[in-house]
Amino acid sequence: MFLTCDSAHFYDTQNSFYGNVHMWRGDTLNVHADSLNYNGIDEHAVLYAYEGNKVKLINKDVKLETDIFEYDLKQELGFYTTGGVMTDKQNRLESEEGDYSPATKQANFYGNVFLEHNSDGVISTVSTEALHYSTLTKIANIDTDAIIESDGTTIKTSNADYNTNLNLAQLKSPSTIANKDGTIYTDFADYNTATHFAHLKSPSKIVNNDGTIYTDDGEYNTSTKIATLYNRSKILTTDNKTLEGDTLFYDRNNGYGEAYGNMVIIDNERKTELRGDYGYYNEVIDSAFVTGNALALEYSKGDTLYMHGDTIRGFRVINEIISNPNDSITTTSLDTTHFIVVHPHVRMYRSDIQGVCDSLTFRQQDSLLVMNKYPIIWSGGNRQIFGNVIEIHFNDSTADWARLPDTGFATEHIEGDFYNQLSGKEMFATFENESIKKLNISGNVLAIYLPLESDSTYNKIVNVESSFLEAHFNEQTLERCKIWSQSNGTVTPLYLAKKSLFFLPKFKWYESIRPKYPMDVFNVSPEMEEMLRGGSNNTPTRRTLQK
Repeated sequence: MFLTCDSAHFYDTQNSFYGNVHMWRGDTLNVHADSLNYNGIDEHAVLYAYEGNKVKLINKDVKLETDIFEYDLKQELGFYTTGGVMTDKQNRLESEEGDYSPATKQANFYGNVFLEHNSDGVISTVSTEALHYSTLTKIANIDTDAIIESDGTTIKTSNADYNTNLNLAQLKSPSTIANKDGTIYTDFADYNTATHFAHLKSPSKIVNNDGTIYTDDGEYNTSTKIATLYNRSKILTTDNKTLEGDTLFYDRNNGYGEAYGNMVIIDNERKTELRGDYGYYNEVIDSAFVTGNALALEYSKGDTLYMHGDTIRGFRVINEIISNPNDSITTTSLDTTHFIVVHPHVRMYRSDIQGVCDSLTFRQQDSLLVMNKYPIIWSGGNRQIFGNVIEIHFNDSTADWARLPDTGFATEHIEGDFYNQLSGKEMFATFENESIKKLNISGNVLAIYLPLESDSTYNKIVNVESSFLEAHFNEQTLERCKIWSQSNGTVTPLYLAKKSLFFLPKFKWYESIRPKYPMDVFNVSPEMEEMLRGGSNNTPTRRTLQK
C-alpha cells in the first residue's frame, strides 16, 4: 500500500502518522481522504473527511463514499458506521453502516439499506435493514424483511437473491408480488423486474379482480397477465367456474383458458362439469369446448348425470329483441341463451335414465334437451323409447315432458320374449314425480299389449291399430287407455298367437348398447357404431319366441 500526503507526522514508537492523504495499491484500489490516522502495529487506518467532503474508496468501477472510513490492511477490509453510499455502473447502495472487501468484491450493508438499480431507464429499488452485495456478480443477497419495487410492481420477501445483471429476483421465503392488477402469493419463485415474468416453483396463488390461479409450477407475466401452468394447476373465475388441467394456458386479459391433459371445467353455480383430454373456456363469451374422452356431468339434483361424446361444446347466444308496444315507443332488450352441444357418439347415464344418439343439444333458456339421429332412451329396468328425434323438457333438472315429433316407438319388456309396444307418427308424454303420467300418440298408432291377469300371469295379447291414443298412468301402471277414429284390434290367446302378432314392424330391443354404469358411457360398441351409420344393426329385428 502506498501513501502520499501534503504533510505527515511520524511517531516511531507508535509507527503512526497524520496527513491529507491518498492511499493506493496497484492501479485498482484508491482511497482519498482529508486526514488519516494509521496504526502501523495493527495495520489499521482511519480516514476522515472535512465538512462538505467525503472519504472516497475507488476500486475499478466501484466507489464508496462516507464521512469516516476505517480500513484494516491485514484483512483488506474497509468499513463505516456513519452512513455511506456505494455505487458501480449499475447500482447505488446506501446504508447507515457497511463494509467492503476489495479482494473478495463482497460488501455488507446494515441499517436503512436502500439499493437503486437502473436497467435501460427502468428504476428498481430494494429497501431493507440488511443486504449483502457482490460487486463482481452484481447479486444482492437479502436475508431479512425487504421490499423490491420496480415499474409498478412491489415484492415483499424476507429471503431472496436479486441479480441486478439479469434483473432477476429469486424469492426463497413466503413472498408477495403485487401490482395494480393483482397479487401473487408464493414461497419460491423467480421474478424478472424487466420482463415482469414470474416463474412459480412452489404452491402459489395469483389473485386479482378476474379470479384466482392456483399452481405449484407455473409462469406468469404480471404485465400481460398471461400464464402457462404445469403440474395440475387450477383457475377459479369470478363467475364461480373452475378450470383444471395437467397443463394450462390462461390469458387473463381476454378471459381465455386452455387445458391439456385431464382437463376439468366446473360450473359451481349450475352444478356441472366438463372433462376431457383437451379443452378451453372463454369466460368473456361464456363458451367451453372439450374433446378426447369428453365427459359432461350434471349433479344439481344429487343423482349425477354422465354424458359422453367425441366433443362437447357450451356457448352463449345473445339476441337483440326489439318491441313496439305503440307507435311512439320502441324498446330493446337482450335475450341470452346458453347451449350445450354433444357430437357424435353420444352416450349418457343416470341411475333413472340412460340414452344414446349421434348428436345432442341442450338449450338452457327453456331447459330443452334435443336428441338427434337414432336417439334411444331407457328408463327403469325395462322401458325403451326411440325415434328420429327425441325432445325432453326439464323443470329443476327433472323431466316434466318428452316429445318424439318424427316417429316414436316405445317398448316395455315384460318377461322373456314378451314386450308391450307402441308406435306412431308423434308421441308426447308428461311426467310427475319422475314417473310417466300421460302419453298421447297421434298418426298411424300401432300397439301391442299383454294385459296382466289377476293371478299375475299373461295369457292373451292385444293388437291395436288407430289414429290416436291417449293413456293415463299411476305409478308407472296403466290405469286407462283411450283410442279413437278408425280403430280396430284383436285379442288373441297366447297359445293361439302367431309370431307376427308379438312384434310391431319397427321393433328393435337395443339393450346391448345401453349404458349400464357411469363409465360405460365411454364404451361405444361396434353395434352402436353400425347403428349410427344406418347399417344393418339398425334394421328392425324380431326376437325368436320360445314355445
